[in-house]
Amino acid sequence: MAFAESSYTRWETLKDEQVTLSDIEHFLTPANDDLWVAAACVDRFVSDELVQRSLIELGIKRTSPAVERCKEVLLLPSKAPGSSDAVNVPKELLSVHFNDTSEDAQLCQIRTTLLERLDRLSSFAEIRKELLAKKRDEEVEQPIDEEWEDDPWEGERETSTHTHDAASPVQPPIPLEDFMVEDILDIACFFASQEYFDALRTLLTYHSSSLWPSRLTILKSIPYHSNPSDYRDFLPAYDTTTDQELANPSRKWRMVEDWVESPDVQAALSQTKLPAVFEALHSTSADIFPQGSQLLSAQQLTSWYQKRVDQIISSTGMLDTALSLVQHGGSLGIPGLDELGEDLSLMTRLVYDVTQGQNASNAQDDEDWTLARWRRMEPSQVVGAYLAHSTADTIAKDISRLVMPYLFVLESRSERAGRPDPDLPNRLLHNYVLDAPLDIVAAIFEASKPTFPPAQRLIKDDKDIARLALTCLYGSNSLTEWMTMSRIFECLPAWDIGAGTEDDADEADATILSLGQFVTPSTAHPQCGPADLLLFFKPLPVASLSRALDILDVHLESGEIFARWNVPAPLRWFLQSAGNVTEQRAWANRMARRTGAAADKLGDSEDWEWLLDDMLKLCGTNESGLRSAFGLLTEEEVSSIFFSGILSSGRFDVARDLLYSKHGKLSLNPSKIEDLCLAASREFYDNASSANYKVGDMKLAYDCLGVPAPSDRLTKERDFIEATSRLSSFNIMSRPGIPISPIEIRLTKDRLSLISHVLSSNADAYKHAQVILDLLHKLGLRDDVVAEVKTLAMISDAALQAEDFTRAFDTNQRMIDAVFKLRSATSSGAEDPRLQEASEVCWLACFQLGRHPEFPDVEQKLTLLGRALELCPADKLNDILTPWRRVEQESLEARKERLANHSARPKRAVTKPVSSLQSRLNNLHASASPLINAEDAAALAGRAFNRVASNFPFRVGGRDRSESRGGQVRSRSREVHRGLDGEDVSIQASRVLQRGIGWLLGADDES
Repeated sequence: MAFAESSYTRWETLKDEQVTLSDIEHFLTPANDDLWVAAACVDRFVSDELVQRSLIELGIKRTSPAVERCKEVLLLPSKAPGSSDAVNVPKELLSVHFNDTSEDAQLCQIRTTLLERLDRLSSFAEIRKELLAKKRDEEVEQPIDEEWEDDPWEGERETSTHTHDAASPVQPPIPLEDFMVEDILDIACFFASQEYFDALRTLLTYHSSSLWPSRLTILKSIPYHSNPSDYRDFLPAYDTTTDQELANPSRKWRMVEDWVESPDVQAALSQTKLPAVFEALHSTSADIFPQGSQLLSAQQLTSWYQKRVDQIISSTGMLDTALSLVQHGGSLGIPGLDELGEDLSLMTRLVYDVTQGQNASNAQDDEDWTLARWRRMEPSQVVGAYLAHSTADTIAKDISRLVMPYLFVLESRSERAGRPDPDLPNRLLHNYVLDAPLDIVAAIFEASKPTFPPAQRLIKDDKDIARLALTCLYGSNSLTEWMTMSRIFECLPAWDIGAGTEDDADEADATILSLGQFVTPSTAHPQCGPADLLLFFKPLPVASLSRALDILDVHLESGEIFARWNVPAPLRWFLQSAGNVTEQRAWANRMARRTGAAADKLGDSEDWEWLLDDMLKLCGTNESGLRSAFGLLTEEEVSSIFFSGILSSGRFDVARDLLYSKHGKLSLNPSKIEDLCLAASREFYDNASSANYKVGDMKLAYDCLGVPAPSDRLTKERDFIEATSRLSSFNIMSRPGIPISPIEIRLTKDRLSLISHVLSSNADAYKHAQVILDLLHKLGLRDDVVAEVKTLAMISDAALQAEDFTRAFDTNQRMIDAVFKLRSATSSGAEDPRLQEASEVCWLACFQLGRHPEFPDVEQKLTLLGRALELCPADKLNDILTPWRRVEQESLEARKERLANHSARPKRAVTKPVSSLQSRLNNLHASASPLINAEDAAALAGRAFNRVASNFPFRVGGRDRSESRGGQVRSRSREVHRGLDGEDVSIQASRVLQRGIGWLLGADDES
């Protein structure tokens, strides 16, 4: 007894990790207490597999007598433990026996637990075995370096490996003691989360009765990034015969179920009251429902797969993993996954197979790809996403491997939906082509050439290629991609159109003409897109399309010529200008002028001849009778525009060379050349900022007139330029502080006003009368005697205001000579308005100077007043006689005084009025004495002069005169408007003595 007690004590003091096989043989096997031994076995969990198996088997062996007793008590036939003949034992009898014999009930409960642990131990051994085999397979699969075939350490390495395997065998991820005690579902979820799928397969195979109800929970523990191929065996499958989930086949480690594992025995044990320590040993197998009551329906299976796919994409974005799951589900017969698989397959191509640009980055790329986003996209958007980063080198391949499968799926879906749309693939592809850049379009057309077999072509219909090319080219705004456009044109079909297609050609021409009107922007229709243009070409038959391609060929050639001379135009311009001569003329001018602006890039006349050849080529027609870009212009008009371009560039040497050289190609009649040179010169003149004809645009305007042969018109224009330059030297201001510009000079209608500005703004200008007259002549008034008389009058007035009476008198003399010369040139008796106007200006100017009181030369004053009497109208004679008599009296008094003081000196002859004046005086009535006039004659003459001067382009007497003889500043304008008031001699004498009074001395003589 003492030995037994010491054995019990010794066993209880042992720790689990200290238990060995010898301890079991020494302490447990000799013990006679089956309950203690069984309890000792079930209480221990060790890490050694052999020790744990020995404990379990010993405990099961010690529980066998209790099983036999239960069978004998219930009068059951004696069977070996493990027999299943007692399955139908009534639960009531077992419950009574277990309640009466608590030890047997405890032993049966322990046996149930040990049997479950034996199964777990077998699973653990199987898992360890599989891990060891997998490790060996991985070592075998490792590549052998060919350079080390004679590895000197190979033997040592193999020895080391075998020693390592023997010393430290592979262990499952969970220690044995934990594997034996933890909940089987938690272990399965752990294996699933760590992707130990071999271990999980062992559990699901040999413990399916415990894990089957929680299979979806286990599957949920598998990471979303795991490859479905690794856990395919665990995925739910579909049974077509039952229209529900396929039950998972299961296996057991023990082929025959033990007696205590029967439902009746387990039910009796559950109704037996056992000590609290046995509650932890209660098996859950009694709560397991059969698989058939937990199978999912077809709809539930489909929903599970769809949900799993959404979770994989949303959490990881791994579309290939989601697609693999769907593919495995499809192989397992899950219904309703076809469309989902198609979407995932297409999305996978989009995410993984799309060509990515080196610097491609946009908002669309930053957004994650999900099924919801995919299903929101329109088919055209999907096509655009597939080809978003394609280049001209990859576009054809990308369409074949990415877009075509997608278009095939769309077509199949429309057929499955009962809405067949066979044109859908072509429509989507065509829409992409219409919006693609020209280099992409060219690459697509090059992959669709009519010379390729139909199976290799992206666009298989020749008519579609022609329509798309016309739409893309005429819808493009590109000004530089002419080589690309030519590549597109080279890919177009060439139909052999026979005779009898005139109507089709007319239809094409009418379409092109109407298309030109359509593409012309307006307020209601700012700009048409490629899709709109396609509407015009869609109904055209082959013959009309062929004609349209011929027209396109002409337009492309014209566009290349435009681009060559730096005046590119989009192809749609050729449609807009096809019937617009104004637009063609404007573009021809632009071509000539823009080239002229870059004249430094052109060399000698050969380069300009090249430009002329191109411009003349554009105004012709080709062999088919198709008009080019300038088809509405004549060759003469194009030549004129070209010549204007040369002139505008300032290359007058080239212009002369092209005109007069032996090999010159420019043929224009002399009058046309003269007109063009005058127009170019005036353009330079109008744009000139400086009036000096030695520099800048004014020099170009002057030199341009030397290109054609000399003529009166050219001489007159050259004189005007010289006059403009001369006017600028006088510093004439158009506004205060702003010099007058050349364009203002040309726009001045009354050019005499320019002479007036010169005289008024330059104090000494009157001294150069001939210069002023030359300026007048160069301003275009060379043969205008009236203008010359008015100019002399202005010079005389300026000299009078400067009190330069000598020059004023000389100027008046020239003016008188001019008037009399004009009178002699006029037929007798004829009333010439020009003569009348010149005479009126002349007599007024003579009267102004002749009546001036500060003019000292009395004889000259009498001469001037005499000329005034001769030229003035008859009704003005009385007005002039009064100052004339006063001056004559002054002359007589001066003579008397000189005779008295110098009696020895010879007498000077008194100047007599001319005979014509005498004859006019004799014709006056005696009653017309000037003494009885109410108004002074000088006042009347002043008003008459003002009336005539109001029509002058200058201000007569408008400049203030300083430094007068009396030292006072006197206003010349005031004197003109003042008349003599008929005061007597005494009053006049008193006023002569006063300072600041006007020259009244010539207006006070009434006797």
